[in-house]
Parts: sequence; C-alpha cells; structure tokens
Amino acid sequence: MTENVRIRDVIEALGGPVGTDVLRFGDPDEIVTGIAVTFTASQQVLEQAHRRGLNLIISHEGLFYSYHHQPHEKLAEIKDPVYEAKLRTIAEHRLAVYCYHDGLHRQRIDGIMEGILAELGWDAYVQEHERAASVVELPLCTVAELAEELKRKLGIRHVRAAGDLTMTCRRVGVLVGFRGGGEVAIPLFERHQLDAIVYGEGQEWETPEYVRDACYGGKARALLVLGHLESEQPGMKWLAKQLGGRFPNVPVQYMPVDSLFTVL
Repeated sequence: MTENVRIRDVIEALGGPVGTDVLRFGDPDEIVTGIAVTFTASQQVLEQAHRRGLNLIISHEGLFYSYHHQPHEKLAEIKDPVYEAKLRTIAEHRLAVYCYHDGLHRQRIDGIMEGILAELGWDAYVQEHERAASVVELPLCTVAELAEELKRKLGIRHVRAAGDLTMTCRRVGVLVGFRGGGEVAIPLFERHQLDAIVYGEGQEWETPEYVRDACYGGKARALLVLGHLESEQPGMKWLAKQLGGRFPNVPVQYMPVDSLFTVL
C-alpha cells in the first residue's frame, strides 16, 4: 500500500543525501502519493506533478538555477516573480522536492551515464567506464551518421559538431552533463585512442578548439555536443524505471522537459 511509503523511505532507497543532494521542501515523514522524476523541477513540472497527484518530485538539477540547490539571495531580496511563483506552487500544493544529483553521478557506474547508454542501445559496445566518461566501440560509421543516430535515438532536433563530418569513427568517448571541459575531455582522445567524443556541454574555447587544431594538423578527431539537458535527461528516465521497480505500489512517472533552446 502506498501509505506505507514515506519520503524518507524513497530517499534512503536512493542512498541518502550525498554531497549537494538534499530534501529542499517537504516533510521526510510525509506519505508518498506518487513520485515525479525529472531532469529539472521547472514550474511546468511542479504544476503537472500536482495535477497528477504526485507529491514527491525528484529533480536532478536545482530548483533555483544553481548547482548548490540554494535560492539566490538576490532573487529573494528583489522579490523576483519567477522565484516567488515556484515558492507559492510548492507551498500551496504541499509538494516535496528532493534534488538528486551527486548521489546519482557517484554510483559505481554513473546513473546518468547508464541512462544515456541504455537509450542509445550502446551497452554492449562499452569498453571501459571511467568516473567521468565511458568509452564505446561502435560499428564503423561517419561522424555525420553518428550525429543522425544520436538525434534519432535521443529524440532531439540538433547536435553541434566540430571536426570533419565525413571522417569515419569507431571508438567514441561519452561524457554527460557539464564534463566537456578540456581538462577532462581532451586527454581522453590520446589515452583511449578515440576518434570522437560526445558530450553534454563544456567551455567552447577548450575541447572544441583542441579539435580544430587537431584537424588542422591532420589528426582525425571530432566532437559532437548534445546539450546538458539532452545528455542527462535519459538518465532520469532510467532512474524512474529503477524506482518503479523498487516501489511497485507507488505511482512513479518520468516527466521529461522540452529542449531549452530554439536554433534560428
């Protein structure tokens, strides 16, 4: 019965608070009527969860536009209407929001990584898991063909690319979220003899510029950029399935959010 499951039970099943993970709103002893699992607890997600009778929202990213999950003091000081609308929605509908970020990334195999590999059907191609990246060896294809596969399987409208789109690739590094910085991504090319890297996002003047210089110097290397949301959302879909199995008598719904940007 659902009345036997409390918010603290769900949090404990997720491994308990780790790093910045915290129950931002809600009573840990509250009975769970349903769980909404999402990449980000946007205003739209909060309202949808309430309409569907789901009182616990598990969000990967922070409520108030910050990794540390804390409301910006400036927003409170100036009575920012967007910030205050979220507060009202949470309070009026007695929603609980648990931000589950660090614990998911720190699993033996990063949970977000597991999600995107499963969504792409690349599990069987994994050669190695590092803490911040995974290496897959795919059937030979061009970079352009790989980009089309990513768009099709992830249901996204576009990816950004650097390098020669006609080059063939087989060994690919995968990095989710904000792990595309040069310090993390660039050494992977040589260490794992990669043809290409697929990542969520990173500083544009680091890894992309490395790929530019590599191609100019005759080294066949490429980069495909998915976007932060696009690379991590499959992991929350994967998490919803895990929670559904762990709590079969509690409604668990994965609540996707639309890609943020429109390309003009």
